[in-house]
Amino acid sequence: MDQDIQYQSARRHFLASSAIGLQSLALAWLLKQEARAEAPFKPELKPKSYDLTPKQPPKPPQATAMISLFMQGGPSHIDLFDPKPDLEKYDGKDFPGKVKYDNAAQASPIVLASPWKFRQHGECGTAISELLPNLSEIVDDITVVRSMHTGVNNHGQSIHTMNTGRILRGRPSLGSWLTYGLGTESQELPAFVAMTDPQGIPVEGVHNWSNGWLPELYQGTVVRPREPRILNLEPRPELSGEAQQNYLSFVNGLNRDHLEKHSGELDLEARIASYELAAKMQTAAREALDIQQETKATQKLYGIDDPATEEYGKRCLIARRLIERGVRFVQIYTKNQYWDHHGSILSALPRACLKTDRPSAALVTDLKQRGLLDSTVVHWGGEMGRLPVIQNNAGRDKVGRDHNTYGFSMWLAGGGFKGGGIYGATDEFGHKAVENVVNHYDYHATLLHLFGLDPERLTYIRNNQDQSLLDGQPGRIVREILARG
Repeated sequence: MDQDIQYQSARRHFLASSAIGLQSLALAWLLKQEARAEAPFKPELKPKSYDLTPKQPPKPPQATAMISLFMQGGPSHIDLFDPKPDLEKYDGKDFPGKVKYDNAAQASPIVLASPWKFRQHGECGTAISELLPNLSEIVDDITVVRSMHTGVNNHGQSIHTMNTGRILRGRPSLGSWLTYGLGTESQELPAFVAMTDPQGIPVEGVHNWSNGWLPELYQGTVVRPREPRILNLEPRPELSGEAQQNYLSFVNGLNRDHLEKHSGELDLEARIASYELAAKMQTAAREALDIQQETKATQKLYGIDDPATEEYGKRCLIARRLIERGVRFVQIYTKNQYWDHHGSILSALPRACLKTDRPSAALVTDLKQRGLLDSTVVHWGGEMGRLPVIQNNAGRDKVGRDHNTYGFSMWLAGGGFKGGGIYGATDEFGHKAVENVVNHYDYHATLLHLFGLDPERLTYIRNNQDQSLLDGQPGRIVREILARG
């Protein structure tokens, strides 16, 4: 026994002082794994059961719901949120340093200063591009984070880091984790809703709203961009009314009898819960998705009176209606690569902003007017930003910008986030985050904290090991951007 103790002590000492320079994070992980291996495994004596009933988080929450406006492709932060006067000094000249290109074949070292003007707005004085006039009117309600970082210069991998915490497919998405930890206030609507663009789903498709290895109950439910927004919601005429109710009662009885004989089968439980929810949604979903119940003034606020903003505005308005009715998490996506402006950025970026700016700002305004903003997180951002140099140097109207995951911007509002602030900074060219860097795992830790959840304790046992959203990454709660720290 003494020898074992001496061996373990010597092993720890070696790891801590090794010349190969293991970082403290790696050491902590190794020791944690060692502790797990030494601890006896205690099998579950009773099969676990999962549901979507509301659950009280361990700590008092500041946020109870979230709407994520996901701008897939990578909005150019240096043209929208992060003004860089130094770029104007080098505009048209070679970049004075090294650039991390993603597409070397089309790369150019020539600096491209933003062709759009920035002005300070609101009492806070946050500088916003002229491409976002509606966002400029609500800057006192948002915090702009200018120092986001994932460090994986690829769309799919960076999307996974922002939505699931790691670069690989197959992990549960943020919405799945929140509904797993908290359930949902509404038992007649899905807990987690994914709203896709009529022109196509984003890169990585259904993986964006996947439950991964969590029970299927926590998978996102797709609400389509066109009618019918939920397929097969209406029963056939001959099955409606009392006939349908009798049928559902009979099927429910069969399902419950079957489940009693196969307790603990999570897929079966999830399937039964989905059938029951589908029946309840026939009335509740129709009502929640009917924006004609909204006043003309509200519809106009979201831009539904303008062809350029109508479609996106409808989705933002529906998201508010869903949250208002107890849905926990809604994520609205732009189409595949909508913000991926490798070329023709001078025309493509204004078009993307025109579609989303007015509805996004309206969502924050509307939530605030209804007393919902204090408890609802609104997120706006993509998986990356863009580089300060030209890509596709084939004439002014064809130039674009390559990927940049080493420093980019997003904004957050409500749910415990401060309003009227800027956090973090990139270097003088907008290439890399250099001040108060916010990694994706810091962002996730902060969100879970606002929902009253402990990032280390919100876990799911898989293969006899605790799995979490952070999964061992050193996520810090970014208290500087929180209203109550």
